[in-house]
Amino acid sequence: MQKIKPVTLKLILMNFLEFAVWGAYLTSIGRYLGGIGMGPQIKWFFTMQGIVSLFMPTLMGIVADRKIEAQKVLSLCHGLAGLFMIGAGVYCYLQTAAGAPVQFGPLFILYSFSVAFFMPTIAIANSVAYNALAKEGMDPVKDFPPIRVFGTVGFICSMLLTNFLRIGGTQMQDSYTQLFSSGILSLILCGYALSMPHCEINKSNDKQSLADAFGLKAFALFKDRQFAIFFIFSMLLGASLQITNGYANTFLGSFAENPDLANTFAVKNSNALIAISQASETLCILLIPFFMKRFGIKKVMLIAMFAWVFRFGFFGLGTPDFPGVLLFILSCIVYGVAFDFFNISGSLYVEQNTTTDIRSSAQGLFMLMTNGLGATIGTLAAGEVVEACVYNAANPSWAKAWYIFAAYAFVVGLLFMILFKDPQKLQKKAA
Repeated sequence: MQKIKPVTLKLILMNFLEFAVWGAYLTSIGRYLGGIGMGPQIKWFFTMQGIVSLFMPTLMGIVADRKIEAQKVLSLCHGLAGLFMIGAGVYCYLQTAAGAPVQFGPLFILYSFSVAFFMPTIAIANSVAYNALAKEGMDPVKDFPPIRVFGTVGFICSMLLTNFLRIGGTQMQDSYTQLFSSGILSLILCGYALSMPHCEINKSNDKQSLADAFGLKAFALFKDRQFAIFFIFSMLLGASLQITNGYANTFLGSFAENPDLANTFAVKNSNALIAISQASETLCILLIPFFMKRFGIKKVMLIAMFAWVFRFGFFGLGTPDFPGVLLFILSCIVYGVAFDFFNISGSLYVEQNTTTDIRSSAQGLFMLMTNGLGATIGTLAAGEVVEACVYNAANPSWAKAWYIFAAYAFVVGLLFMILFKDPQKLQKKAA
C-alpha cells in the first residue's frame, strides 16, 4: 500500500475547509431569506455572488501571480470573508433579539463583501494545490481529484450540520446561525492557509507591457480560437450552476402548501435531500481520471453539459412523495456529473494549456466566466423565468420553469459538441 505523503493530507484539509465555508449557507440561505420575508430578493444574493466573480477572482489571481504568494492571498481573502459573514450574522441576531425585522440593505452589504473575498479563494486554492503537488513531483491530473473530493465532503458536512443542528429550537437552515458557521470556518482556514507550501511569484525585472504588469496577459488567451470557445461556453454553462442553489430549496419548500406533502422528508429536510447532490459529486470526482483518460477532455465536458438537462428535467417531473421523490434523488445524483465533469476538467484544461506566469490569472479568468458572467446572467434570467412561470403566473408551474432550464442546457451542449475541437485530436494533427 502506497504511503500517503504529508502534503496530500495538508491539501485534503485545505479543500475540506474551503468548501465547508460555502456549504454552510449556499443551499440554505434562500430558505432563511424566504422565512424573514425576503423571498423576492433571493435572486439578488445569488446575483451578487456572480457580480463579484466578474472581477475579484481575476484581481486576486493577478495579486497571487505578481505581488503576494498565493497561499498568503488565500489567507487574506478568507480572513476578510469570515469577518464580514460574521458581521452579517451579528446584524441579524441583533435585529431578531430586538424584535425588529432584518432589513435588506445592511444584510446584503455585509453578505456582498463576504462573498467578494470568498469567491477568489476557489481558484487560488486550486493554484496552491497544483503548486504543492508539482513541488512533490506529483501529477495534478491523477493526484488532485482524490484530494479535491474532500472539498465536497466538507460541503456535505456543512450542509447536514445546517439541516439537522438546532440552536434555540430552530434548525440552522431556517436561521441566521448558518452565517456564523460559515464565518468561523473561514477564519480557521485564514490561519491554516499560511501553512501551505510556498508559492512563487513572478519577480522578473524585465521591462513589461501594461498588460503584463497588471496580469492581464491571461485575457490574450481569447485570441486562441479554442480558448475563446472554451471560455464562452464556460460562461454559458456557468449560467446553469447557481439555478438549483438559488431555487431548489425554495421549490421543495413550496410543496408545504399542500397538506398531503407538507410533512414529507423532502419538504421538511430539503437541505439534507439536496446534500445527495454533493455526495454524488464526491463519487464523480473520483471518476474523472478514468473518464479523462478513456474519453478525453471534450467528451468529459459534453457529458457534464447534457447531465444538466437531466438535472433540471428530473426536478420538473418529480414530487416529494413516493415514487416521485425518486426523480428528485436522480436529479441530485446526476448533479455530481454535471458539476464536476466540467469544473474540474475545465480547471485542468487551463492548467495544462497555460504557462506558469499566467496560470493563477487564467484560473481566475475561468472563474470569471463561470461563476462571474455565467452565474450573474443565469441567476437573473432564472429569476425572470421563475417569476413568469410561478410568482406572476395565473397558473403557477415550477415544472414549466425546470423544463425551460433543461431545454437551455440541451442547446448549449449541442452547440459545444459542434464548435469545440477535441484538444487531443488537435495535438495529434499538429504533430
